[in-house]
Amino acid sequence: MKIKLFIVCTLFPIMAAAQSFEFDMTKPQPIYNDSKGFGYDVLPAPGKSVKPFYFSVKVPDGNYKITVILGSKKRAAQTVVRAESRRLFVEDSETKKSKYQTYQFVVNKRSPRINDQEVVKIKPREKNYLNWDDKLTLEFNGKAPAVKKILIERDNVAPTIFLCGNSTVVDQNEEPWASWGQMIPRWFNENIAISNQAESGLTAGSFLSSNRLDKILSMLKRGDYVICEFGHNDQKEHQAGDGAWYNFSRNLKIFIDKVRAAGGTIIFVTPTQRRFFDETHTKILETHGDYPAAMVSVAKREGVQIIDLHSMTRTFFETLGYENSKRALVHYPANTFPGQKIALEDNTHFNPFGAYEVAKMVIMGMKKLNLPILQNLRSDFKDFDPSRPDDFKTFKWYPAILSGTVKPDGN
Repeated sequence: MKIKLFIVCTLFPIMAAAQSFEFDMTKPQPIYNDSKGFGYDVLPAPGKSVKPFYFSVKVPDGNYKITVILGSKKRAAQTVVRAESRRLFVEDSETKKSKYQTYQFVVNKRSPRINDQEVVKIKPREKNYLNWDDKLTLEFNGKAPAVKKILIERDNVAPTIFLCGNSTVVDQNEEPWASWGQMIPRWFNENIAISNQAESGLTAGSFLSSNRLDKILSMLKRGDYVICEFGHNDQKEHQAGDGAWYNFSRNLKIFIDKVRAAGGTIIFVTPTQRRFFDETHTKILETHGDYPAAMVSVAKREGVQIIDLHSMTRTFFETLGYENSKRALVHYPANTFPGQKIALEDNTHFNPFGAYEVAKMVIMGMKKLNLPILQNLRSDFKDFDPSRPDDFKTFKWYPAILSGTVKPDGN
């Protein structure tokens, strides 16, 4: 391993922080521990097997440009690369024996710490997430994963897209749950970072009160983006002053003012639909009350650009139909996943296929707004129409080792 340009860092609970790490994965590597600061993690070292594996490096908060050289001189390989809590970066790289493919992307790493006095008030369930720790973790999955080299370099230049929201946005840590926020990194090149700060069960108000926007503002650079999708859980608040047109709208205004004051660009995303069909099983019924309209109203009044994901996901569900729309959500018979003794029937939370499709809808919403960051879309992105979705039967997803049957907070 080569380590370049050491910097002693007293602002993080890390003894020392290198700006660049290079790992030759054809040579033996240790099992991760905090004192060493790098190594195989989560699963045992793969040895000569072709099983999935994780590799972690201890680094301070920030953006890191990752270069991976995939392939093997001994065999053909098929490799998927994800990071932290199942963020997708390399979808499916096939390499022949002694042939290699090089990929670059930026991973945002974070911990709950904001400064010497403040931290993000994470939920107990979040303490086990790969997102909220002192490590940058890479997951190498796929039919026959093979990695020749990993290069990790600090990146202080790439614009960052910060995501705010709930369980339909968050990097879901466990299979079979998934959200569009962890799929969208797949479509951006090595010049853009995505920092998903969303968490299940949050409202615009609880996002603010748990210091999550403060965390974003501590990292935000002038020219960065903050994308907000709320409404699912906000409609369940019933305290004095709650409601779409007062408390929700007021909280959205706080996001706007603080992000703009810090030099960022804010964009709203209307909430994804729930799979709630009418009695004819052909049309999706509205379940969000006035909240999408309130978000549109605030956006219009404040000059905020908005992506209408609410309409796109309605079209998506109705196009798939009553039965096939289940294939985009967490609907699985018992014993599909380890420890899953009962059937999962969730009409709000997406599975990897659904999340993948919704991420494409968000990209299309960005295109409609003609956002400058779209010059950093990967060349293989193809325009997407929710009335003509991909075939769920041909969608490939290699499940991560981490799975769970506990439904995410919120509905």
